[in-house]
Amino acid sequence: MKVLITDKINEAAGKILEGTAQVDFVPTLGEDELAEKIKDYDALMVRSQTKVTKKILECGKNLKIVGRAGVGVDNIDVEAATQNGIIVVNSPDGNTNAAAEHTIALMLAMSRNIPAAAASTKEGKWERSKFTGVEVFGKTLGIIGFGKIGHHVANVAIALGMKVIVSDPYTTKEAVEKIGAKYISSLDDFWGQCDYITIHTPKTKETTSLINRNTLNRMKKGVRIINCARGGIVDEAALKEALESGQVQAAALDVYETEPDITASPLYNCGGNVTMTPHLGASTAEAQFNVAIDVAEQIKEVLSGGSAKAAINIPALKSDILNPVKEYMQLAENLGELVQQLSNGNLKNININVSGNLAELNIAPLEVAVQKGIFSSSVESVNFVNAPLIAKKRGINTVISKSEKDCTFIGSISVTLTTDIDENTVTGALIAKNMPRIVRINDYNMSIEAEKHMLMIPHENKPAMVAKVAAVIGENSININRMQVSQKSNQKDNVSIMIITIDKDVDDSAMETINKIDGIQNAQYIKLNA
Repeated sequence: MKVLITDKINEAAGKILEGTAQVDFVPTLGEDELAEKIKDYDALMVRSQTKVTKKILECGKNLKIVGRAGVGVDNIDVEAATQNGIIVVNSPDGNTNAAAEHTIALMLAMSRNIPAAAASTKEGKWERSKFTGVEVFGKTLGIIGFGKIGHHVANVAIALGMKVIVSDPYTTKEAVEKIGAKYISSLDDFWGQCDYITIHTPKTKETTSLINRNTLNRMKKGVRIINCARGGIVDEAALKEALESGQVQAAALDVYETEPDITASPLYNCGGNVTMTPHLGASTAEAQFNVAIDVAEQIKEVLSGGSAKAAINIPALKSDILNPVKEYMQLAENLGELVQQLSNGNLKNININVSGNLAELNIAPLEVAVQKGIFSSSVESVNFVNAPLIAKKRGINTVISKSEKDCTFIGSISVTLTTDIDENTVTGALIAKNMPRIVRINDYNMSIEAEKHMLMIPHENKPAMVAKVAAVIGENSININRMQVSQKSNQKDNVSIMIITIDKDVDDSAMETINKIDGIQNAQYIKLNA
């Protein structure tokens, strides 16, 4: 066995692999160089500098696993790895302490004006009164996102004497109250209570520009904001305006929309009430050591015939269970994504019912695929291995049932998502070999292929509805791939639904225009990993 390690990864990784494989450390290589060299290796370990492309993966005829010593895997073509039977792993927990500590450091630094005071002092000035700060003791810290980093930040803040409130639809009130914090179920009730707000969520369709002009104006005047999560969650232009008006007293950011070109950010040279660092959240010696050790141990386990604990893609599942249901895996994941985007409120229960040939099989992989789809918009680095653990940790019960009744299709799978507000059901089926389709959404029957960009548009049955929607789509330079109109199965009312698949994203402005069309009832843009 041979392992190739690049991108200046801590040498401790090599020591972990001693006795299992020959380990070679090399500098960061270009695509052609690495594609030639990788032919002789069973495993590859990288950080963010190396781009592990489809070409490299296809040249790695002996490759069994690629490990990313860090959280993100944007530099690895995961789809190509999956197609070539190569496991991709990362280290989702290795930088938890580092990111949490950097959040606290930024909160304290801006509270005591440390960056500006340090610069002034180095200029030979002594301006004590100018840099009078505030204490965090007794202040309310609002945390958006209660994953491992948010959880750690909450514990430290409570130790500092802060009051902590948490908003996260994917955790439970019990989990938050267990550490002495207060759970706020709706962001509408969250904004106005906070003296400080810190963000610990992935960047998704739901969280992009979560901090915007509207939400900033609903916050307590003089609030202080910290973002060590992802650039783009905070609308930087809106934040600059709020800082200049005094609505926001101060901000501290480690991530930006224009990384690494910080000069393109509206906050560049904004003033002394903005503290900025160059994405240092995971930049500690300990974090880099931890991620190297974590990934090396996973590579060792896989090369020894075991399984990886943080696999990103599907080969980590045992083939004897996976193979009988593999035709349904993408469909199951898409059903999870779809039903989650149709739902409102805090998730309570997941119900999965299968029929046809699936009723006779072990559907554990499909359960995981549904969970992965449901959590994909709210949990960073969710995968087929950790999705069940996320559900368990958040107290979300998944119930599996099998129907023995005759099935119209080869096999079908229905997913019902229950929240504290509503309940939605979507059904998918294999209508013929290699032909998975979405066949039902709540009370609407249909047969449509899952695609990346979809519009769900309930509407009154009256002339020109399709034409009016199509006109808006065309005016926004969006191409329609397929369209289907379905009526409710009971047909008791005069409502149908348009299912339109399109070639790119639909922005909020276009959706607002569609929803203003007379007769349209809550049109939604759905984005799937199809």
